[in-house]
Amino acid sequence: MTKSATEAHELKKAPHVTGVLPIFHERWSPRSFADREVSRETLGKVFEAARWAASSYNEQPWRFLVGTRGSETYKKIFEALGEFNQNWARTAPVLILGVARTTFSHNNTPNRHALYDLGAAASYMTLQAAALGVATHQMAGFDAEKARALLGIPADYVIGAVIALGYQDEPAKLGDEGLIKQETTPRQRKPLHDFVLEAWGKGMEL
Repeated sequence: MTKSATEAHELKKAPHVTGVLPIFHERWSPRSFADREVSRETLGKVFEAARWAASSYNEQPWRFLVGTRGSETYKKIFEALGEFNQNWARTAPVLILGVARTTFSHNNTPNRHALYDLGAAASYMTLQAAALGVATHQMAGFDAEKARALLGIPADYVIGAVIALGYQDEPAKLGDEGLIKQETTPRQRKPLHDFVLEAWGKGMEL
């Protein structure tokens, strides 16, 4: 028997760790989205979180192109997606493309942290969305240069990821056994000592 959206969400929660904000354990990336629009007020809260992400020289190099279902921007972002992502992302009511300016505005020198800062802003967004009960799924599977051409993105902006945003729906609506399995399988993560190092090649025990 397939699981409900609520059951899938509970399965995807990470184990509770005392002292860590619960939202970090609750955020995950579903592919099944409900036929329900996201209000402008809710979107405003999501992007307000991104606004306060840290950035080099407070440059805030990120720009987010937001397509709501039926808009030209939505159609263009969707067209740039790979076939695999198109198959499920078509149900998401919002598609967002994140980009970042690669030069500083105060002196026009290269900003080698622009993509890093875009990632930080996107991370804030996904956590704020989760806190509001809104699901997000970030995608690398798209044609960046096609997106650049379709959306008129200047050459001095680096392209990050596409984010599908909306409300989680039943896993069964994906209609694909492989996707349904991914939607209903508990998440796995590397242990801390694999990536927190006290010396190169030596994990820190925490």
